[in-house]
Amino acid sequence: MPVKDALALPQSLLVLGGTSEIGLATARRLIARGARTVWLAGRPSPALEQAAESLRTLGADTRTVDFDALDPASHETALGKVFAEDAVDLVLLAFGVLGDQAHDERAPLRAVHVAQTNYTGAVSAGLVAASALQAQGHGALVVLSATAAERARRVDFIYGSSKAGLDTFAQGLGDALYGTGVRVMVVRPGFVRTKATADRPREPFATTPAAVATAIELGLRRGAETVWVPGVLRLVTAALRHAPRALFRRLPF
Repeated sequence: MPVKDALALPQSLLVLGGTSEIGLATARRLIARGARTVWLAGRPSPALEQAAESLRTLGADTRTVDFDALDPASHETALGKVFAEDAVDLVLLAFGVLGDQAHDERAPLRAVHVAQTNYTGAVSAGLVAASALQAQGHGALVVLSATAAERARRVDFIYGSSKAGLDTFAQGLGDALYGTGVRVMVVRPGFVRTKATADRPREPFATTPAAVATAIELGLRRGAETVWVPGVLRLVTAALRHAPRALFRRLPF
């Protein structure tokens, strides 16, 4: 869905969820388009350091910052370190967990972990990032939602409900920031083939981190507010959203 003015591609970006395959694919694509500074935010780990080094080999000044989605009290300090260094053109909110629906239904604390990571943590980090972007007077917040946010499915309603909350939050935040020089773009991928989904049955319209990264770039170029990956899912989910519930619950997914 286009808006009035296309956004220039960023020269600097902050990836919240620094080991996210989608986040790293997006960073690589934007580096190839001229981004020169990348911050990877995540819990300290060899994987985070390896991710940073892989981006340095592409020519980007890549740094890491300690960030824990499940510790909202630390978010202002963690993100403040990044914005204190220099302006950030793009914040990509890429962290999240899939959970395991079959197990999580029987273990409420595991379900809460999914909700706290995907929604509560994202609300905190999103508001902190939006405030910092607004203070500097420009920038964009890209939020990775999911098509699962559109309607609860039997197979993943815990994950889907957390993404539904995030999606609604991100849309409202975008409206709140309209006219401030800061914009929000919500990205709704379908099933993404990653290491985290390698043992799960492949769903129709499956996509890849590289394809999501391409869609993010194109969305930024045209100033989109919402991006579907692949684009056909916009029509598919619109049809499913209005399917009678008795029919919807019998669908094979």
